[in-house]
Amino acid sequence: MSSAISSPRTVEEIFKDFKARRSALVRALTYDVDQFYSQCDPEKENLCLYGHPNESWEVTMPADEVPPEIPEPALGINFSRDGMCKKDWLSLVAVHSDCWLVAVAFYFGARLNGNERKRLYSLINDLPTLFEVVTGRISVKDNQPGADGRSKSWNSTKVHSRSKHELLEESLGEVDDAENDETFCGSCGGSYNSAQFWIGCDICERWYHGKCVKITPAKAENIKQYKCPSCSTKKARH
Repeated sequence: MSSAISSPRTVEEIFKDFKARRSALVRALTYDVDQFYSQCDPEKENLCLYGHPNESWEVTMPADEVPPEIPEPALGINFSRDGMCKKDWLSLVAVHSDCWLVAVAFYFGARLNGNERKRLYSLINDLPTLFEVVTGRISVKDNQPGADGRSKSWNSTKVHSRSKHELLEESLGEVDDAENDETFCGSCGGSYNSAQFWIGCDICERWYHGKCVKITPAKAENIKQYKCPSCSTKKARH
């Protein structure tokens, strides 16, 4: 249990906490959706979906202490699971999870001044909501690997004479509608920007900001097959 001293206090710290919790919930509601769905057994007690600052998610009972250390997520998400279409149920959980993320951020931000709170909300608002991701209004695009089977690192030694933007467009295909075909980072959910370095996982085929997975262009030069943190973890467990 974290103490008040370790709680995020600045705009940057609160936003970092928000992104980490959000990343965990994105994973629960998309990449790990089957595991999440199975854990929400309607026969169990009231369950909540938590996103933690270490980017892990958890389905568990609500906190015992009253009042709780931080705002609590929606209670009893498991009860309606079997009474709804799976897609509709996940959308409902996503909406409640969006509310919870904002509630936690502004709980930590209660001591900020007006301008700081405005800046915090602006940072949060730049990211797509969980509801947008889950419903497909804004999606993390599953991309097909190149025909030659090479790594989707933008700085592949075979293709580094071409621009990163050209390589991404080649991998994703031509986009007729930017709104419907936009690509988002599998870690933070941030949208594609040609000015930033990205790398694609050759296992799950999701794209990531290099900074989010701690891969620099220099490191990418020597990677023949890139595995994102999630895929690397899954392989280690088997």
